[in-house]
Amino acid sequence: MPDLTHIDDKGRVRMVDVTAKTPTRRTAVAQAVVLMSKAAFTQIQEGTVTKGNVLETARIAGVMAAKKTAGLIPMCHPLNLTHVAVKFFPDPATHAIKIQATARILDRTGVEMEALTAVAGAALTIYDMCKSHDREMTISDICLVEKTGGKSGHFIRSSATAG
Repeated sequence: MPDLTHIDDKGRVRMVDVTAKTPTRRTAVAQAVVLMSKAAFTQIQEGTVTKGNVLETARIAGVMAAKKTAGLIPMCHPLNLTHVAVKFFPDPATHAIKIQATARILDRTGVEMEALTAVAGAALTIYDMCKSHDREMTISDICLVEKTGGKSGHFIRSSATAG
């Protein structure tokens, strides 16, 4: 199993040793989409959700989630994040809110999991704060949009879901 970096030569799970790698500036951008009813979307936009400011709470949750990634994903390295930003792009036509998170570090390993965890945490917070208004919300399209740095270089997602 030489291609599986989290598996040793005896098939046991392991954390990858990145000690010999040179630290580089690394950035990852991830996204998620929360689709909801028109009523729930309107309440978020008007700031009338009974639990408070949904998007600002979700922004905080996304940053906090990125900082906790190593505690949630078993083989993730604890990272010294230098930047995490969470942005929202509401689409009134589809009653959807696209979430985009950017995570940045100067380190020996990538920051993709932190960006992905940030959008997941933000999306789950939107659901939690709005579930009494719309239990049929859907969280979808969680994916890596772009990453830079490291041995594998620059990656940009080619599919339309990242648009």
